[in-house]
Amino acid sequence: MSDYETIIYEKQGGRATVILNRPDNLNGITMQLLRELYECLNRVADDRDVRAVLFTGAGKGFCPGADLKAFTSGESTETTPKEYFHVSTLLHEMPKVTVAGINGACAGAGLGWACACDLRYATARASFNTAFLGVAISGDMGGPWTLPKILGAAKARELYFMPDKFKADEAERIGLVSKAFPDETFREDVDAIVDRLAKSAPLALVDMKKNFVNAESMALRDFIDLESERHVRTGASSDSKEAFKAFVEKREPNFEGK
Repeated sequence: MSDYETIIYEKQGGRATVILNRPDNLNGITMQLLRELYECLNRVADDRDVRAVLFTGAGKGFCPGADLKAFTSGESTETTPKEYFHVSTLLHEMPKVTVAGINGACAGAGLGWACACDLRYATARASFNTAFLGVAISGDMGGPWTLPKILGAAKARELYFMPDKFKADEAERIGLVSKAFPDETFREDVDAIVDRLAKSAPLALVDMKKNFVNAESMALRDFIDLESERHVRTGASSDSKEAFKAFVEKREPNFEGK
């Protein structure tokens, strides 16, 4: 059901899959890809049926950042609209659980996008690099905001100020990715995670995501007031009653988002 040229968008049940689709360039970013991705993620964010989003790349790369050949050849002469930089904001704040399936090279803006997702998983052959300082730019896509929250301030600064490439096993060791899966089973393993999320109680999932987003900017006392309101509301839902009943009856629950 993709309406795009540089990305593939698929939707099945409660899950959406967004695939960067420039495999011949390892999914390097062009202005067209950036525009289409921004439009697609807005579409996903507004779709009430979607609970979880897999964000990944076609071929052997996730996203190495900008396609430098396209930008230096004059092929792309447009000024990037300011709103397109908010791809990271969409991934981080949309009321869905976003999962980065890092299937290969992940650098620069691509790393920023991965860090904006709620969860990150990598294939064993994936490689990582902040990359920006190597091409004499300060960077975009929110990495200095998201990465310290994942790794801590000192490690995040180290990765940016000394942009050396590292592999999936190191990314797992430092906590950048939750797990590095074998190449042979990577997509199957990540699909299983996304499918599990997509089958979760939708009201609770949305409010849980909102809790994490709100917690980043609220004082604890104010946050607990908001959190408890959502806790009571979801606890009174038909889905919660169904979850309790299914637990007692030792079966899978059937959630309706009510």
